[in-house]
Amino acid sequence: MALPALKRILAYGALLAAGAFALQWLDYQRLARTRTGELYGFLIAAAFLALGVAIGVRLFAPRAAPFDGNPLAVAALGISPREMAVLRQLADGRSNKEIAAMLHVSPNTVKTHVARLLEKLDARRRTEAIARARELGLLR
Repeated sequence: MALPALKRILAYGALLAAGAFALQWLDYQRLARTRTGELYGFLIAAAFLALGVAIGVRLFAPRAAPFDGNPLAVAALGISPREMAVLRQLADGRSNKEIAAMLHVSPNTVKTHVARLLEKLDARRRTEAIARARELGLLR
């Protein structure tokens, strides 16, 4: 196919597309003028539907209950609040250095807390201490 023929085909195609667009626009204008009330009603109904869905999602979304652990077990074992903070960080898989940086203490202090937690939870390893804490309901 020659290049001028291709240009002519594209020009006719563009002209037909513009004509179809103009006819659709005119049809829309006629519809908008004759059905103004229904169009506004539809837009208002759509807005209220979106608003209702948004409010419903916020009101009826499941919320996680606050987790306070097992205060009786914490008291019985004698675990301090700082040791509980270290235990939560251990459960998240953090190292002593990371825990020390997050809690603004020295790594030796974290080692002491971990050793006391292992003793109080009757565990030999961190993983055993975390498993025992979960059994007792101290961690999620």
